[in-house]
Amino acid sequence: MNKRTLLLLLILLLFANSALLAQQVSFSVVPEPYYIKQGNGGLSITDRTTIAYSDELKASAELLNEAVLSYAGFALAVNTQSPANQIVLKLDSITVKEKEGYHLVINDRQILIKGHDQAGVFYGIQSLMQLWKPHDKTSLRVEKGEIRDYPRFNYRGMHLDVGRHMYSIAFLKKFIDLLALYKFNVFHWHLTEDQGWRIEIKKYPKLQSVSAWRDGTIIGHKKETPHTFDGLRYGGYYTQEEVREVVRYASSKHVNILPEIEMPGHALAALTAYPQLGCTGGPYKTAQFWGVFDDVFCAGNEDTYQFMEDVLDEVVSLFPYAYVHIGGDECPKLKWKKCPKCQQKIKENGLKDEHELQGYFMKRIEKYLGTKNKKAVGWDEVLEGGVSKNTTIMNWRGEQSGIAAAKENYEVIMTPENMLYFDYYQSLDKNEPVAAGNYTPLSKVYGYEPIPDSLSSEQAGYIKGVQGGIWTEYMKDEKHLEYMVFPRALALSEIAWSDKREKDYPWFLKKLRYHEGFMKRTKLNYYPYFDEIIAEMKSGANGNSYLTLKTTLPKAQIRYTLDGSVPHAKSKLYQGPVLMNRSMTLKAGLFVGTRRSGRIFNQDFQHHAGLGKKISLSYAPAGKYSFSAGLLLNGLEGHHRFNDSQWLGFSGENLEALIDLGALRPVSRIGLNVLNYHWQRMWAPKKLNFLISADGKTFKEIYTGGNFDINGINKIRKEFPSENIRYVKILGENVGRIPIGEYGEGEKAWLMADEIIIN
Repeated sequence: MNKRTLLLLLILLLFANSALLAQQVSFSVVPEPYYIKQGNGGLSITDRTTIAYSDELKASAELLNEAVLSYAGFALAVNTQSPANQIVLKLDSITVKEKEGYHLVINDRQILIKGHDQAGVFYGIQSLMQLWKPHDKTSLRVEKGEIRDYPRFNYRGMHLDVGRHMYSIAFLKKFIDLLALYKFNVFHWHLTEDQGWRIEIKKYPKLQSVSAWRDGTIIGHKKETPHTFDGLRYGGYYTQEEVREVVRYASSKHVNILPEIEMPGHALAALTAYPQLGCTGGPYKTAQFWGVFDDVFCAGNEDTYQFMEDVLDEVVSLFPYAYVHIGGDECPKLKWKKCPKCQQKIKENGLKDEHELQGYFMKRIEKYLGTKNKKAVGWDEVLEGGVSKNTTIMNWRGEQSGIAAAKENYEVIMTPENMLYFDYYQSLDKNEPVAAGNYTPLSKVYGYEPIPDSLSSEQAGYIKGVQGGIWTEYMKDEKHLEYMVFPRALALSEIAWSDKREKDYPWFLKKLRYHEGFMKRTKLNYYPYFDEIIAEMKSGANGNSYLTLKTTLPKAQIRYTLDGSVPHAKSKLYQGPVLMNRSMTLKAGLFVGTRRSGRIFNQDFQHHAGLGKKISLSYAPAGKYSFSAGLLLNGLEGHHRFNDSQWLGFSGENLEALIDLGALRPVSRIGLNVLNYHWQRMWAPKKLNFLISADGKTFKEIYTGGNFDINGINKIRKEFPSENIRYVKILGENVGRIPIGEYGEGEKAWLMADEIIIN
């Protein structure tokens, strides 16, 4: 075989593989099915296609017809006689054994959807809707093939907070449609908050006239002080008839609605209308900004329990789902400690402290729900005071609380905020709209596994499902909400539905790129930059710093500049890690051929003598800011959003860092960045010292400072006459506990530090 023939065969093989891949992607579904196989050719759905179904599947057939009408402009007639050119819907629990499971077959003559139950038939229809595509003005085209499918978890949920910002009934229906399309089966409707009470309770009309409204809303992020407000009255509520309408609609899409009534915390809106239910009697005011507030329902007041029972009486009458969420999170105990009624309740019931008082509160509510044939769901704080095993736990504060609950035989819905909260930034690009704080890209969501290896098979059985969180402080409108949630919700759908052995991130991205056409047709304002450039700084063996760039976009080239100019199709081609041997701004772009795709990537780099040098810390950083000490010497300065994994955080502890430059060298400038965001519980050090030494034994203080009162990043820089030194010591004294009267008073303060600069 000559070289020309071999080259021709390789080209043909490449095109054949590309065509096969394109074919496979066109016959793909999100979430990934348990079994899927594409056949040869396709089938057209036209105005001559008919539907066959039994009476109990009439609702599913009507939904299918509505979908066909919206896509193709025609409806299908019912015909149970001829099997040709027909969509057949059947219940078959014998061959489809799993609950909510379905079997979809598309062949030359018909489309057959068999379901274990009505939900199974419905999910088969949802998969069919993802497979078809407009062929011409008079038909839909679907590839032939077969899918056998059923869910991994019984509970597949998505939460939505309407207390901070409220959304129309029309949007809620669209949201439910999207949940159903991706096979979620629970809509967790968070209805009450400090910033607004959103459900009509007829026995307490002031919840509508007072608690549903606030006098204004904070502008920008809550960390930015002084707080400014728009002064616009904001609010509203869903009437009970509207709630019933949403419940009916969700039921038709096989989505259960889990209502949440927050207690005993997040109560300011309710207390504004009924101040006698608080520990101090008020006056109170519905919150105009975001956070956790000390004024909560009085747990020592019997009127509080009567109020809660009355509210729940009306709530359970509206929601047929077997569960009611009763909150339990973020309830400060400061008012309870000073409240005579709360202290008397502790004494009367032999409780140890205020944590057990919250446990008493939640147990009473849980027991009352039991009289209504309902089960309670609570955030993981409810475990601290003790609740019965009848309560289902949502572990928002992290995976460990879910693991602990499962080991204690509680049913658990895995909802860790660091993995599954969609109010977090999905990109580090500085042009992203304001979000809550941290960074949860699509890849991180997709990589989450709800059943940890640390659980036995028996304990793993208590993990009943998984849920994404949508907290809406910074989502003022429906388009912004869509941007934050999609496509991360699609990644979550595969966690919730698909066998973990079938998950594959590169394949998921291929499906997602193909699926973009559907999202555009449905006018979904999804986040389109999931293939953007990401970077990682590394130190080489020679002590130099190198920036690695990568993307998940196939066939894309990365081109970059080092002078701050915008890269174009003839800019330098990225072929390996970039040496960062001076202070610079690197900008990079993705190019498919000569066309640039997506946004420009920007990275500022600060070159200095401390880069990559040995550093040791006396106290370890904590929580989600517990990164390697080397980040303090990598040339990358952290962003004010503090979500870029560049900030080290010390919870109640001091910053004590020792840097070894490896040899004597002249130094005349030392710097450090610290954060000061009191509304994030981040406090600049009350005292900061820079010290230098030639031998590591005798240190000379060259800087002492304090009172870093800039709200945001405080850049401390000290210049001094040049000295030959080897060691630098940085001492930052944490304020310890947050002062009384400040947000989060009594809690440990965060000392946040980044980039020690030595020149």
